Amino acid sequence: MTGASSHDRRRFLTAGTAVLGAAASAVLWLPGTARAAGATLPDGLFSLGIASGDPLPDGIVLWTRLAPDPLNGGGMPDRVVPVEWEIGEDPRLRKPVRRGVAHARPEYAHSVHVDVRGLRPDRAYWYRFRVEGQVSPTGRTRTAPHPHARNGSLRVALASCQNWQHGYFTPYADMLEQDPDVVLFVGDYIYESTPSSAGPRRHEGAGEPYTLEQYRNRYAQYHTDPDLAAMHANAPWVVTFDDHEVDNDWAGQIPQDPAKQPHDAFVARLTAAFQAYYEHVPVRASAIPDGPHIQMYRRLEFGRLARLNVLDTRQFRSDQVISQADAEDPSLTMLGAEQKEWLLDGLHDSPARWNLVASQIMMAETDLLPGEGKLWYYDAWDGYQVERNALLEEFADIRNPVVLSGDRHLTMISDLKTDYSDPQSEVVGAEFVGTSISSNGDQDQAAFHAQWDPLKADNPHWKLIDAHRGYHLFDIRRDGIDARVRVVDTVVQPQATASTLARLRVENGRPGVEPV
Repeated sequence: MTGASSHDRRRFLTAGTAVLGAAASAVLWLPGTARAAGATLPDGLFSLGIASGDPLPDGIVLWTRLAPDPLNGGGMPDRVVPVEWEIGEDPRLRKPVRRGVAHARPEYAHSVHVDVRGLRPDRAYWYRFRVEGQVSPTGRTRTAPHPHARNGSLRVALASCQNWQHGYFTPYADMLEQDPDVVLFVGDYIYESTPSSAGPRRHEGAGEPYTLEQYRNRYAQYHTDPDLAAMHANAPWVVTFDDHEVDNDWAGQIPQDPAKQPHDAFVARLTAAFQAYYEHVPVRASAIPDGPHIQMYRRLEFGRLARLNVLDTRQFRSDQVISQADAEDPSLTMLGAEQKEWLLDGLHDSPARWNLVASQIMMAETDLLPGEGKLWYYDAWDGYQVERNALLEEFADIRNPVVLSGDRHLTMISDLKTDYSDPQSEVVGAEFVGTSISSNGDQDQAAFHAQWDPLKADNPHWKLIDAHRGYHLFDIRRDGIDARVRVVDTVVQPQATASTLARLRVENGRPGVEPV
């Protein structure tokens, strides 16, 4: 997004440490209504950091959660706590433009989601929170462009799959340096797996989370990663979930292992997981869960440059597919009828140059069987092919569709085609499946290529596959999207060296993607 100059934005990054330090010792900056009771709360209220998300031309969501004892339920008293907030136009907040008091409630783990409105479009802002003399770090965020803005650019970072036990979240340190306008996170923010000492870090707790407090503790642990916290504090995020925020390979209200998780027990688990998810991500009140349901699919506009359609490929899908016959069953759905209609309406009616679809799982085909025949990756859109193929036929009439996905722990960049059984079928779009932040750890590259390179002949639509950890970075302009695959050399150490593995481009009006 274009507003404050790139120089100004990057200058904030280099001054970030000083700004955070200044916030920690800041003078009292709001009238004393909320501080009249004195410093009665424990120290370390802002141990889980701050975040912002879902930018609008005139608004942004500001988030924090008060948790002085984050891995043991939070450590807060069972009462409502006033939280002062302010947002301004400079890093030291000498020019505040909005301020107020939110209420951190125990029923939401003392999290706050401030939906600030009345801001100016396409502009950087800084924000912070204060409770009884304790001041949060200062964060930076950004609003979306004016709805009719046609020019300018948008830098988007695509991330997914951050497994605490598999490694440190070192790609975020490089992402911070690349200074994206917005971070798109497409699933597996936490992993529900049991604690293990096999990797560089160990999950808290004694087993998988099932209760609300257990999910809260797991999210709190993830928020303590310093690179993740720094990235949350420096750009707005747009998030959605996949399976591991609840249970591996769940679909609708069906768990991975129905014999071990009766329906009522799994509904209770869904309810707890969705509540904890809402409590730990910067989303609007429209996402407050209603029992075992949360409204997650939504649409965000970035002027006339890009429309972002964020999908939910878990709550409405038919039961997990496990066979080739099921994969070709026309009665099975990934999106459900209502979400599918919403998506198609939004794509066909879009005024934007680029129509982005955030899909938790891969849309392009993966044929795992060398030579004759097909063996598909059923957890992805391959498992729901009739609906997928019908959607890709619609893409032929959509302006510049680009799908941004995760889940695979691999970089898999592909052309989207109307018929994968016919190599000559029409190319209708491009897909970028981002690699993981840390899931699968430091993968053996030679073993990966020995396994996957023989499959390239059966998947000619693949333009790039790779198994390094990292993220994708997109510079979106009216004439095209320039993509970089950013990777790190390790996630098993707390520091890493980053580099650009590959550059690719999607041209305006030319479906598909090409290496540069």
